[in-house]
Amino acid sequence: MYCPFCSHEETKVIDSRLAGEGQQIRRRRECLKCSERFTTFETAELVLPRIIKSDASRQPFDEQKLKSSMLKSLEKRPVASEAVDAAVVHICNKLRALGELVMEQLRHLDEVAYVRFASIYRSFQDIDAFREEIERLRRHQRNRDVEETQLQLWEGSPLNPANQKNKL
Repeated sequence: MYCPFCSHEETKVIDSRLAGEGQQIRRRRECLKCSERFTTFETAELVLPRIIKSDASRQPFDEQKLKSSMLKSLEKRPVASEAVDAAVVHICNKLRALGELVMEQLRHLDEVAYVRFASIYRSFQDIDAFREEIERLRRHQRNRDVEETQLQLWEGSPLNPANQKNKL
């Protein structure tokens, strides 16, 4: 992290703590050159779905726009700002979960479509990210094949209670 005062590239973290409903980390830093102190906030960068506007255009989801529109709707209403923040976090978590749900369904429908969607949803940066996702897909397929084989063996097994005749 560059120092905002002298632009020196080496700083040290003095203190870290959670902020923003646990969605951020607040860090106090000190420049190793000029000894000035400053605060940074670290948040996870997660890809959320694009929003389709009424004119059919698409734009990236904006958490701040969601919050400001909710605040406009709640103007002069007895709702705490902490409750609005919690609602926004909840909505964002649900949206992220939808992306995982889409990926799960695509994996069952078509592996190529799954990898395409994953490359956008997870923001692949290079060919290695594609390779890792394809390998993860192959491992998942092998595990599923093993489970199906074991189930078939169990269903045909004389040890399976459904295959034992009632001996009275």
